[in-house]
Amino acid sequence: MLTEKEILEIANKYVNLIEKESKIEMIIVPYRTLEKPYGFIYSYTSKKLFETKDDRYAIAGNAPFLIEKETGNIIVFGTANVREYYIEEYEAGRWPK
Repeated sequence: MLTEKEILEIANKYVNLIEKESKIEMIIVPYRTLEKPYGFIYSYTSKKLFETKDDRYAIAGNAPFLIEKETGNIIVFGTANVREYYIEEYEAGRWPK
């Protein structure tokens, strides 16, 4: 089982990859992190939006993602529904499809 620190390192590496591809500085939103028995769920956004709250800096497609405690696997949720929908689907064994 991975530690919380190891999981956060995986999450930061994942967000850094997205940042490099998009050329937009990103940040994990700390107050949106959710711990579950099976892993941690993270949300991220552009650093400028986080700092300024100015919608001009909003980004599209920044789906929340889960890092599983047992494996370190990254499970990307969607953006069409609220985060809770994807959590329920994952817990029911229906996500990812």
